[in-house]
Amino acid sequence: MSVTPEEVARLAALAELAVKPEELAALTAQLDRIVGFVEQLGELGDQEGAGRFVAGPDAAPLREDVVRPASLAIPPRDLAPEFDGGFFVVPKLGTLEGEG
Repeated sequence: MSVTPEEVARLAALAELAVKPEELAALTAQLDRIVGFVEQLGELGDQEGAGRFVAGPDAAPLREDVVRPASLAIPPRDLAPEFDGGFFVVPKLGTLEGEG
């Protein structure tokens, strides 16, 4: 299997990476070497009863989703010049125009 520049560009876009066109050829060659190496690992097959290597656990245990409040070093109330009802109080837009 070989990696194409189009596949590398698509992966970069999915990962939200800015890849310059002049970098695409080098990245394609690097990724192609990595994929080739991984393919070689699959060719090893069964080594004296060890079985085929599969990365990762057979089944990953899921943890319960628990919403916890974030523990901040400084509470937002202490950062705000004015704080009311859980919200930062800011001046209306336009009230600072003409000052300075």
